[in-house]
Amino acid sequence: MKENELILILDFGGQYNQLIARRVRECNVYSEVVPYDISIEEIRKRKPKGIIFTGGPASVYGENSPKCPKEIFELGIPILGICYGMQLMVHLLGGNVKKADKREYGTIDVDINNSSLLFKNFANTNKFLMSHTDYVEKIPEGFQNIGHTETCPNAAIENQDKKLYGIQFHPEVNNSVNGTLVIKNFLYNICKCTGDWTMTSFVDESIKTLKEKIKDKKTLCALSGGVDSSVAAILLNKAIGKNLICIFVDHGLLRKNEADEVERVFKEKYGINLIRVNAKERFLEKLSGVTEPEKKRKIIGEEFIRVFEEESRKIGEVDFLVQGTIYPDVIESGLGKSSVIKSHHNVGGLPEHVNFKEIIEPLRSLFKDEVRKTGLELGMPENLVFRQPFPGPGLAIRIIGEVTDKKLEILKEADSIFREEIANHGLHKNINQYFAVLTNLKTVGVMGDERTYDYTIALRAVETTDFMTGIWSKIPYEILEKVSSRIVNEVPNVNRVVYDITSKPPATIEWE
Repeated sequence: MKENELILILDFGGQYNQLIARRVRECNVYSEVVPYDISIEEIRKRKPKGIIFTGGPASVYGENSPKCPKEIFELGIPILGICYGMQLMVHLLGGNVKKADKREYGTIDVDINNSSLLFKNFANTNKFLMSHTDYVEKIPEGFQNIGHTETCPNAAIENQDKKLYGIQFHPEVNNSVNGTLVIKNFLYNICKCTGDWTMTSFVDESIKTLKEKIKDKKTLCALSGGVDSSVAAILLNKAIGKNLICIFVDHGLLRKNEADEVERVFKEKYGINLIRVNAKERFLEKLSGVTEPEKKRKIIGEEFIRVFEEESRKIGEVDFLVQGTIYPDVIESGLGKSSVIKSHHNVGGLPEHVNFKEIIEPLRSLFKDEVRKTGLELGMPENLVFRQPFPGPGLAIRIIGEVTDKKLEILKEADSIFREEIANHGLHKNINQYFAVLTNLKTVGVMGDERTYDYTIALRAVETTDFMTGIWSKIPYEILEKVSSRIVNEVPNVNRVVYDITSKPPATIEWE
């Protein structure tokens, strides 16, 4: 694949790091999040047009605070430091950072010098999100102040000659008014990017690269029926056609009637060579007695690979295995310096003794919304591209505690009712992800004048643009009331329904 213009984002542990990468890509420039201690040699090799230092929870003067090599400032590459990133730049270049008398948090008026290339087309005063305890007391030699607030004297700084810029606020979050314009100004006015990152170029280059790599070798695609694996399958089908064999593992953990729908769409609409493996009993046996969510994920991921091994032996020699891994999977699985939020069954390489030569992950560099755009670029129907996100381990991580056949049937029915009512009321286009969770909690209830002791179903609905952050959806009470009434009346062994009103963060979208 041809090299795109690249912005490297050095990860210092901030909570908004993935958002920075998203904002850069929204400006049609490719970006990657990398560890903060990436070597100078690797940076030179990657030839980035610019570098962004993220925020982070540490203090730059702390003994174990994360620091990059000072030589990075001598590479002649434009650098933008955000929050901790700005403070680190100041600290390494001879300025002074100290603890503030008053912490600044929230959307704050920032007075700026809009003659700076970083603030082109901004008013004199703008609202940006501040979130810091430390502040820059003294800027390094060669820098100028280009922004301040009532309590933060150095809210933005620049060294025009060396193309070094620092901002104390967070332009990547929605709370900052026109924050993306700050990033765009950095990319285009300072880094001189041209903006060659589009889904059209991604699809064209991906198909070309896949053809060259795979040639006439047999390739298996791990098809779950979700958005990611579906887009990966269609992309591969465009590239190699009959050399693609899709194996659809029906582990019994899909939503109601979903396995039949997946088989019908890919066989009838796309004419793809699809092998459906009915492995429900096999997966349930492996999951028997397992309650820890990370262990569930690892068991399911391992079993997926084993099923593919077995099927590949029936097919003959198979060189490549295709998976629908996407960029948030990679970052959230803790590759590099990030901490593990949750492991993903399709991340981390091949298990021991695997019989495939190589895994191909054509969507590994994409965020979820970019995957959807890729699907549309490939001509996929909207109802398939915009279907509800569904985790690789399926309903196993929406059942708290042990997974059993009985619990699966309870959850499938409850989830189906919830999704049906959301669609009936026209909310399915506004809520980005919604589903039911079978909790491991049993409570006392009264049904038909008799005492019951049955399961509690939790409903979850989230609105988000990038799935990195999200707010709980304010579903009208009358709809929630109808869903609750239908579930407790139509689904056996459920006598209580609750609604999750926690946003991400601090919660994740899934419960496990």
